[in-house]
Amino acid sequence: MPARIYQPARTAMSSGTAKTKQWVLEFTPDTGREVDPLMGWTSSADTQAQVRLTFETKKEALDYAEEKGITATVLAPQKRKPNIRAGGYAENFATNRRGAWTH
Repeated sequence: MPARIYQPARTAMSSGTAKTKQWVLEFTPDTGREVDPLMGWTSSADTQAQVRLTFETKKEALDYAEEKGITATVLAPQKRKPNIRAGGYAENFATNRRGAWTH
């Protein structure tokens, strides 16, 4: 039963870094999802696809996978570059501005 270990990326709707510090062990699906012909719901017989374990460090996740005999692939996290400018949004309304602010 193969799995992957990764650090989740931040959501596209937020600039915060909540839920991106921990490492996640997630099993890869063995079978694809099927569409129920009557209701149109998607379903799968693979119960391992529902399992998502979180760990504080990558080492803890790897140790757990090794202990349970899980073949795990580690995906390296892609960190965002720190391009947050000083002042941020509040800089638009600063009173100590050098020039007149116009639209």
